[in-house]
Amino acid sequence: HQFDSLPDSAIVRVPTVMELFGISAPTVWRWTKSGHLPQPVKVMGITGWRVGDLREKLKYLALRLMN
Repeated sequence: HQFDSLPDSAIVRVPTVMELFGISAPTVWRWTKSGHLPQPVKVMGITGWRVGDLREKLKYLALRLMN
């Protein structure tokens, strides 16, 4: 996957979020609503997540697992 090579400002859609977190599409939306995932943004009518926001969340989760 090319996620690691994307700039923080890039926008990714639901399938990428599903893959990164190992969750289903409904869970992506549930976690977003509950605040477990960052809020998506709308760019030209397309909803997606900023890569930088997702990286921060992944880093946070990784640190929690280490402690």
